[in-house]
Amino acid sequence: MNLRRRHKIAPEVSTASMNDIMFFLMLFFLIASSVVNPNVIKLLLPKASSGQSVSKKTISVSITKDLEYYVEKQKVPQDQIEQVLNGFIKNTEELTVILYVDKTVQIQDIVNVMDVSNRLKIKLVLATDPK
Repeated sequence: MNLRRRHKIAPEVSTASMNDIMFFLMLFFLIASSVVNPNVIKLLLPKASSGQSVSKKTISVSITKDLEYYVEKQKVPQDQIEQVLNGFIKNTEELTVILYVDKTVQIQDIVNVMDVSNRLKIKLVLATDPK
């Protein structure tokens, strides 16, 4: 039984294209990290099977499970939300409020913010997580 190899080929691993691959991966992650919205407060959002994205000027309003209200990451008392949103209306024509609400918050607190947006004639969208 002859166990010696008949071919004398030295195995090589070419790493010439590894630099290109690493460059493109780094570029992809840099671009992807700049797209992430830093003005969002982490909440457990309800799930929805259908959804639409909003492309106009948007303002995020968040309600945490402790009933703390945030407008663009600025903590605002509940009774001053209308005044703050009214200040944003003066700067833009078409304004859309994206309402981020923790799923444990009572419906009445959500309806209060919806009433404010209806009085100011601002379009309101409720944010959800996809299923």
